[in-house]
Amino acid sequence: MKNAALIAELKSENAILRAELAEANSRLTWLMEQLSINKHKMFGVSSEKNADNQLGLFTEDFREVQLINELPPDKKVEQKKKGELSSRLPKDLPVEIIECVLPDDKQNCPDCGGPLHAIGSEIARRGFRIKPASAVITEYKRFAYSCRACDKASDDKPVPVIKAELPPQVIKGSMCEPETAAHLIVQKCVMGSPLYRQEQEWKRSGIKIDRQTMANWLIRVSEDYLEPIYDELHRKLLNHRFLHSDGTNFQVLHEPGKSPQSQSQMWIYRTSGDAKHPIVLYDYQPDKTKERPKNFLKGFSGYLMTDGCPSYHSLPDEIIVVGCFGHARRKFVDALKTLKTDEEKAGSNAIVGLRYCDEFFRIEREMDAASFEERYTIRNKKAAPILKEFHEWLLRIQPEIASKSATGKAVSYTLKQWKYLERYIMDGCIEISNNRCERSVKPFVINRKNFLFATSVAGGKAAAVLHSMTETAKDNGLNPFEYLAHIFRTAAGVNLRENPDMITTLMPVNAPPECRVGNQ
Repeated sequence: MKNAALIAELKSENAILRAELAEANSRLTWLMEQLSINKHKMFGVSSEKNADNQLGLFTEDFREVQLINELPPDKKVEQKKKGELSSRLPKDLPVEIIECVLPDDKQNCPDCGGPLHAIGSEIARRGFRIKPASAVITEYKRFAYSCRACDKASDDKPVPVIKAELPPQVIKGSMCEPETAAHLIVQKCVMGSPLYRQEQEWKRSGIKIDRQTMANWLIRVSEDYLEPIYDELHRKLLNHRFLHSDGTNFQVLHEPGKSPQSQSQMWIYRTSGDAKHPIVLYDYQPDKTKERPKNFLKGFSGYLMTDGCPSYHSLPDEIIVVGCFGHARRKFVDALKTLKTDEEKAGSNAIVGLRYCDEFFRIEREMDAASFEERYTIRNKKAAPILKEFHEWLLRIQPEIASKSATGKAVSYTLKQWKYLERYIMDGCIEISNNRCERSVKPFVINRKNFLFATSVAGGKAAAVLHSMTETAKDNGLNPFEYLAHIFRTAAGVNLRENPDMITTLMPVNAPPECRVGNQ
């Protein structure tokens, strides 16, 4: 009896130890996968392109028809010679002529010794010279006028004096000129140079303007001139039928009710490829709750492409949330990175999932020049059957895969997002991924690495408005500096909220030719 009890006790302990060992091995596998993924992020290439061009998963009828073999002749772009200076610089760039002449002691004929004279010249070489940014003081000399006739007949009466009007200031009582404000914004939001670096740069030139003064200038021009234009862009954004959205963390030090270490959120909303005049808007908010996108998108009816953030899943019924297949594909790419050998990769579920995703993107590439109607028809004919097959495969393999493994997480994520992912075939205007919006997030993320945080809520709001204006300008083919300077020169001293007609003239679509890149 004692032996039987002892054996039972040992078996029980053995079962517990085996369970603990299995758990430990599972955790070790997970940790090794994370280590592999992180090492690849740090030292590997960032491209997610699949080197395995021979998918070998689908039958030939999925790829036998090339929908669009080539662009029509009028859409082809003529390739220019890389070494040709004129092909890489704008035609209206100022030209500085440097004359190369013979020195005085060599202006004699080598044969007879007589004087030489110039018989012609040629442009023998062309170069490209950059001159550092320069600063100037603007002095407004105001003329005063009086009447000579009245002066002669005045009989000691005061003669009226009329003075010329001064142009209004961008910021009343400030020395900030339109071009100054535009330069500070572009350096901060486009070039990623935070104000403390700009302060140091100007200081080296003997100009002592501290960063707090610069920050105050930017907040003022944002509130007075750019916010009304931002609001009008917001109204126009909501009239589109397909939008993208994403978000990223943003720290604001002095935010009511929150510690300086807490994270706020910078939301991004933008138009898609169907927009003739693109709009990119950033929206600073203290958190990423579901109320934020709901409030910003109030009045919008259509499709919204997002990542898997739950904040988007409580929007009104008139907003149809569409999932990003780029995110799903990325999960399988990460899972593949955890596999060491080609043999492991070749027979893995990670490669199968990746190939399914690649097939969807391959179909999309074939439709680059197709209309929305054609895209809708082709997707439902070509992609819909593969979607059904992919979904069935995911359901079949899910129970067989460790849920904490990289492949298990890829499968789980894709299934959880499935009802949103499959919606991209509902309309030809919908894109298959949120990559367009992610490209709009990237400039702010890069800049955030430099300026790190905003000091105040006003600074956070200004950062959202300023980045919205520069990114929208860039997407519309505008030079951000010229466009912002145009706004400040035109609207200086005007209350734009009381002058809606002027707001219309200042929209990107109505920017004058000199604001366009290359003045095109």
